[in-house]
Amino acid sequence: MQEVTDQLLEKVAGRFRAMANPVRLKILHELEDGELSVSELLHRIGGSQANISKHLGVLRGVGLVAPRREGPSVYYRISDSAVFAICEAVCDSLHRRASNEVETIEQGREAILAIRG
Repeated sequence: MQEVTDQLLEKVAGRFRAMANPVRLKILHELEDGELSVSELLHRIGGSQANISKHLGVLRGVGLVAPRREGPSVYYRISDSAVFAICEAVCDSLHRRASNEVETIEQGREAILAIRG
């Protein structure tokens, strides 16, 4: 049973590693509204074609995007929309943390102003 759990954890970690790159997150964000060619992604994100292709290969390797060839062009689409639920959960968590920090700062500022005033 331990081996199956380790295999599952390695797959989960692989997905997190694939998403743990700002360029890959930009690619996923650009593909959220539909499929795009590599050249369209290159135009929107910048960088080199080799770099974008490398990142697409990593995302494809963990099953987050899928390619489709049409003539000389390759188009990519999201193959697992759960990636957006993960991103939303992380963004919500960051927002809550930032809100708590702002609240703490505001309380401290009010206390300082009360002492002065």
